[in-house]
Amino acid sequence: MKYTTEDLLYLMQRLRDPELGCPWDIKQSYRTIVPHTIEEAYEVADAIAKQDYEHLEEELGDLLFQVIFYAQLAKEESRFNFESIVNRLVEKLIRRHPHVFPEGTLSSQRSPEEQISEQQIAASWEKIKTLEKQQAASVKNKQEQYFIDEVPVGLPALIKAYKLQKQASKVGFDWDEVKLVIAKLKEELTELETELEVDNQHNIEAELGDLLFCCVNLARHLNVNPEQALEQTNNKFIKRFSWIEQQLTKQDKTLMDATLSEMDWLWNQAKENNQN
Repeated sequence: MKYTTEDLLYLMQRLRDPELGCPWDIKQSYRTIVPHTIEEAYEVADAIAKQDYEHLEEELGDLLFQVIFYAQLAKEESRFNFESIVNRLVEKLIRRHPHVFPEGTLSSQRSPEEQISEQQIAASWEKIKTLEKQQAASVKNKQEQYFIDEVPVGLPALIKAYKLQKQASKVGFDWDEVKLVIAKLKEELTELETELEVDNQHNIEAELGDLLFCCVNLARHLNVNPEQALEQTNNKFIKRFSWIEQQLTKQDKTLMDATLSEMDWLWNQAKENNQN
């Protein structure tokens, strides 16, 4: 017997049963689940990075469970449910892919002879998203919204900085040349050094934030994804540091036994041995 989506929905309902459910699941809310959702998403990304596809199946299940959890909470509050989430998603994807579903129905198809470029698809996508936002604002009668508000508030800081800058660049608020970004980067570093001299912790944090923001800007101008670039460096550090530990183990030493000079020497050896 193989379980289905319906079984998963029933399981979630049982976990949230006020009398016979799980105490931990019962006390959760939208807000308390968010950190778990983010963690599960990163674990999916980690499994993909490691090409651990057997583990990926499990991690995708954990991520799906997060959606099921939110759906159950909303169902209990008569807001929406899992079925309405699926329905809304399918409707949106059909609407945003007129080049695949030309008549706006799931069964419709375009003629094989009808060709469409990626540029046309991208332009159509942006046009449809803009229209959707205008309609949503009209229906919900929202308060005044700003152009920069299109960037989600809850994104991790590095990705959020990248998207904020990208959004601002759409209206021309951007540097014209890479060398200007580098000059700004040097300026921010100088300002950080100044605050370090007077040991003002509050200003040090602020200036460091400016420096990091500028680094992200430089990455964007170099057509480099800062998240991917930093992750590559993280992985390189992990491999080199692990190699240091391996070498120390061969010497019957631990990391705590080694001096900084020994570890630094081994670090350079790791670099020479292409531990990257």
